[in-house]
Amino acid sequence: MTEPDVAFTDYALAIECVLFAHLVRRREDALFFGSAAVASLAGGTVHGFFLDGRTVGNAILWRITLIAIGITAASAWAIGARVLFPVPTARRITIAAAAAFAAYCVVTLLITQDFRAALVFYLPAAVFLLIVLSTAYARARERGILVAVAGLGLMFIAAAVQQMKIALHPTYFDHNALYHLIQALALWLLFLGLRRLHADAT
Repeated sequence: MTEPDVAFTDYALAIECVLFAHLVRRREDALFFGSAAVASLAGGTVHGFFLDGRTVGNAILWRITLIAIGITAASAWAIGARVLFPVPTARRITIAAAAAFAAYCVVTLLITQDFRAALVFYLPAAVFLLIVLSTAYARARERGILVAVAGLGLMFIAAAVQQMKIALHPTYFDHNALYHLIQALALWLLFLGLRRLHADAT
């Protein structure tokens, strides 16, 4: 195994997301966590066994990773649209996100497999969801929504840790493994917040 710390933390993240996808009540929430699980599983396998970019396994699994991240981003748009806007507007936002995802897939499959392309596609969705949930909290002052906002904020911290290559240990727990650890906590907070939000809406 080439990068066991990254692979194992990715696999742990995948297990967590599968559990969350099973427990959430809304279809777009399940898609968010389910696609994150696929991205973690495929990405962990790349880091663990197919790190050489010349292998067929890398070519296939890395593209699956990037596309799964794109699905996570598109579902984040759908979640935010449903939380803040009336049904017709939310539907239009979701359709636009799906169209953008289709274009992203073309870029990912045919033009570039650079991880930065996934970040560029995912970042606006995460910012949108953060703004939506912050607005929802400002209106309702519901603690559960604040938990979800904290989770999203922690996701941005995790991304900064990864991009700045901050590691607990350069060999045994590198910046990618630390990113996964922080991301696991962030997703847990987001899951708790979304679940509470749905419970209050019913």
